Amino acid sequence: MTDRLKKLAHIGIAVEDLDEAAALFGDTLGLAVEGRKELPDRGLEVAFLDTGNTKVELLASRRDDSAIGRFLAKKGPGIHHLCFKTADIRRTMKELADAGLRLIDAEPREGAEGHLVAFLHPKSTSGVLIELEEE
Repeated sequence: MTDRLKKLAHIGIAVEDLDEAAALFGDTLGLAVEGRKELPDRGLEVAFLDTGNTKVELLASRRDDSAIGRFLAKKGPGIHHLCFKTADIRRTMKELADAGLRLIDAEPREGAEGHLVAFLHPKSTSGVLIELEEE
């Protein structure tokens, strides 16, 4: 059971302005911007930055009713979630649900980078939204 979660894959940060945030993290802080991706079905645009050992995922809302739009309206910009790699997402989801954690996703879905992902509800994880990402 201790091999359930692997390494930290990325830290998701909700931002008001993706261009401004990408310039801050990329140009000013010196992280390598790996690319950007529009996810119109989620009302979201993301930018990925490489730190050498994990990624930073900048998340900007493109619709007020998107998950990030609601997050920004309620809490403002800042850390949105932590994402951990797992070898078998379905097994991990079942084990965590059996351990009493609340799942947001009943089934894994495709994430921004094409991997299967699922989220754990922050009410069951000490207030931290956790994303699982299959390796």
